[in-house]
Order: sequence, then C-alpha cells, then structure tokens
Amino acid sequence: MISASAVMADDTFTLTIYHTNDLHGRTDAYPALVATLNEARETYGEGLLLDAGDVFSGTLYFNEFQGQDALTFMNLMGYDAFVPGNHEFDLGDPETGHQALAAFFAGADFPILGANLDFSASPEFAERLGESITVDPQPGYLYDGMILEHHGERIGIFGLSTQDSDAISSPGQVTIGEYRQAAETMVEAFEAQGVNKIIALTHLGYDSDPSVGNDLLLAEQVEGIDVIIGGHSHTRVAPPALLTEHWPAPTVIGQAGEYGQHLGVMQVTFDAEGVVQEVSGELLAVDERTPDAAALELLAPYTAAIEALRDEQVGAKAILALPNPRHGQGDALSVRANETALGNLIADGQLHAARKVVPDTLMALQNSGGIREALPQGDITVGDLIAVQPFGNRLTLLEVTGAELLETFEIALTNAPDESGGFLQVSEGTRLTYDSRQPAGERLISLEVNREGAMQAIDPDKIYTVATNNFTAAGGDGHTALGAAHEDGRYTIVGHTDWEMLRDHVVSHGEVFYQPQGRIVDIAQDE
Repeated sequence: MISASAVMADDTFTLTIYHTNDLHGRTDAYPALVATLNEARETYGEGLLLDAGDVFSGTLYFNEFQGQDALTFMNLMGYDAFVPGNHEFDLGDPETGHQALAAFFAGADFPILGANLDFSASPEFAERLGESITVDPQPGYLYDGMILEHHGERIGIFGLSTQDSDAISSPGQVTIGEYRQAAETMVEAFEAQGVNKIIALTHLGYDSDPSVGNDLLLAEQVEGIDVIIGGHSHTRVAPPALLTEHWPAPTVIGQAGEYGQHLGVMQVTFDAEGVVQEVSGELLAVDERTPDAAALELLAPYTAAIEALRDEQVGAKAILALPNPRHGQGDALSVRANETALGNLIADGQLHAARKVVPDTLMALQNSGGIREALPQGDITVGDLIAVQPFGNRLTLLEVTGAELLETFEIALTNAPDESGGFLQVSEGTRLTYDSRQPAGERLISLEVNREGAMQAIDPDKIYTVATNNFTAAGGDGHTALGAAHEDGRYTIVGHTDWEMLRDHVVSHGEVFYQPQGRIVDIAQDE
C-alpha cells in the first residue's frame, strides 16, 4: 500500500480514508480501535476518518449512556463525518421525539450527513439544521453534504441512510427519502461547484434488500460517485471492491464489518480529472493491537457503571435456560418463525402489565425481531433482561377490529416458515393455527382466545384492546394494519419499558419455568 495519505505525482492524488461502521454500543471496543487508528496513521499518514452509522443500540453501555459514552471516543479519535443508521432512530418516542439522538448530535465534534434525511419536522433538531451543502462544516450540525479541502484537493462527501428504518426502527417525524434521487442531486450539486472527487457515506448495506437499495445498486445507478464507505449489512469488504463495469469512471466500495472489530483503511488514487486510477486497502483487526492506555482510562468509569447494573439480581431464577434460536445459527427452529418459551414469557409479561391498566386486554403481541438474546439458566440479573430486550420500547395498548387483528397475523406470517422480525409471539390463552404452504395473505386458519374458560374465535366485527410495544404499534416490521390504527389515534402508551415488564413478570414467578405450549401451530410442519 502507498504509505502517504496524500501524494501528488504525475498529476495524480492519493487519498487515505479510515472508516468504521455498526459499532452497536460496543463501547469497550474503542480503546483497541484507538490504538489501531494511531498505528494506521503512523503507517499511512493523515486521512479522512468516517463512520457509516449504527453507533446506537445493542448493549448495556448504550442502555445506560445512550450514545454519550461512544461520543467520548469518537471525539477523541477525530471523526470527520458521520451518517445516522437505522438504529440511531431506535429511541424515537411518539411524544418526546429523539432526545438522545439530539443530545448525541449536540455533543459531536464532527458534522452529521444525510442527503435523504429530513429532520426539519422534529423540533429537537431545530438548532442543528445546516445548509444543504457546506464548505464550512460545523460540529454537530446536520447537512446533506460538505466540501472539505484536504491536502489542497476539494473532496465532496454526502450521506445516505436506509429507507428500511421506516419498518425496522422509529424515525417518527424524521423522514427518509429515496436514496437514488438524493445521490443524483448531490453529485450534480458537487460537480456544479467544480468538485470531482465524491464520497458517499452510506448506511444502505453492501448487498442488502434491493427494494430499499444498497451500495452495489448505488454504484450501478448513479454516475459520478467515486467512493462509497458503507455500513448496515455488517459486511467485511476486503480489499475494497473496485467496480468498473457500470460507468466510464470506476467506483470503489468499502465496509469494515461490525462491532469495531476492524478499522477500514483505503487509499484511492485519482488522476487530474478526478477519475479513480487504482485503490488498495485492508481491514485492520483491532484484537491484534494493545488497547490504548489513555482510552482504557476513559472507558473505566463507563464499564464500572454497566457492570454494577449488569450484575444486579432481580430476585428470580430461571430453572432452565430460555434459548433464542435463529436459523442462521444452525437451529432448526427460530424465534422469528416459531413459538419459543422466551417469546411466551415476554408476551405474558406484557399482558400482565396491560391488564393492570385495561383489565379486558385481549392478548399481547411481541415482535420477534425485538428479542435479541437468550435468557440464561440461574439467577436473573438486570443485565440479562436488558440483553434480551435492549430497545427500551414502551407498552402500548391499541384498539383494533377483529378484521385488523386477523390481518396483522397474516402480515406476521408472510415469510413463514422463513424468518421475519415481524413474526409475533403471543400471550397465554391465544391459539394461532396456520398453514405456511398457502400463499401469503391466506395462511391463517384460525385465531382463538380463551374467554371465560372457552376458546373463542376472533370476531372480525368486534373491537378489541391488544397490547404490544410502541415500535410494533406504530407499524414497525411491516405491521401496517396496526400502524393504521396507531395513525388513527387508537392507541395509548402506558409507559412501562419492555425489560421492566419482563423483570416484574419473572419476579412474580420467583422460579421461572417456561416451555412452548402450542400457542402457535403451523400444520405444514406437523404433517
């Protein structure tokens, strides 16, 4: 690899880019990441440092500090730009908006880029809105793109975030536009200002769902992007991908895996016209470096706080471990396609909490995508529960017709027997029978609920109160029928967070013993 970050020879220019993505609350990864970056800068010289999103969600660090801990290290490392990922919107609240994200932006020593993100309807971001394209980016301000002068060369950088956030997160009043149109607009604007080296900082995924776009499609569809630094799919792209087949000028794509396990290094050589001539790069494994001593000192109080929280016992014991199986992990069953004991426990806890408020609540529904870890055997701690349900979603009661409820389960079964985050775990007294061999939308055979000691079919014309979390209630994971009821104002947010309801429920049991009970039956699997 070339050893200098900016080399001018024979009218060429070589740019070094360092990049990260998808840390997902792994704050304890930063000390080794800092050491890796320091070593890389000694080897390759100064360059741009970019993060492609999803700093939020996934660990006790995040639940306790809501991104402020990560910000300490990102500011220390000297990031040049950040694009929000879908998980940055996880704490979106229908009443208060994105307070944690606004605080994250306010404390950032780097600008935030999102050409297809519109924050203007969310008042918590009002003081952070910048112009569309800036040549003087200010820390913590929101822009579509920016122009940096780097070693005498003007570099255009813009951000793109996945439209999938509408289904898998809670953007609320933040709107997410079509990525291709936004990219074309940015390229045109940069070129109009004479910028011929253009970087797209994206949270689209390398080869993710093409219906919402990905980096490979972006490179194919939009001419004029020289480099794409991506996130979202957790892909290790090493060495950087060089695409030459779509346009006269090539496009380079890089992504650094996940969880701060690697630092991406890329060196791109441009000719005098801003056309990529060659690229080299690698992913540097941070576990091969000794963590930076000063960064370890900064980490220590954060770790002490979350260890105390993690180890706090709630006063209940799991008699058996409650697994959280996934197909991709080699399990025959999956929480996202089958009833699980853990799913039953969570749904029962929600129903118990809901009936304290509305005694006639019919059932509770838990989106399987919101169940993230298994519950281990033995004494249950706060850390165990937050690991199972890390998003801090709140209990929401919805008034729905029986027809809307039946449609909701057809939506939940769309991918069966394959996985879907929208597959619903159900509370005790509910019995769902379906046939996954039938066409999507025609799979539900019966939906019954125990009422007064007898199983009764759902009446399409009746009005029922059901309990779920605020993410699912607002239409998350594709639940458009529930989302329509929410949009119509037929909901009440009770306020209990998901892991707290789970805590209260296991404490009420003392000794927790749960197994699948035949609440959800696919007759195609039984024959």
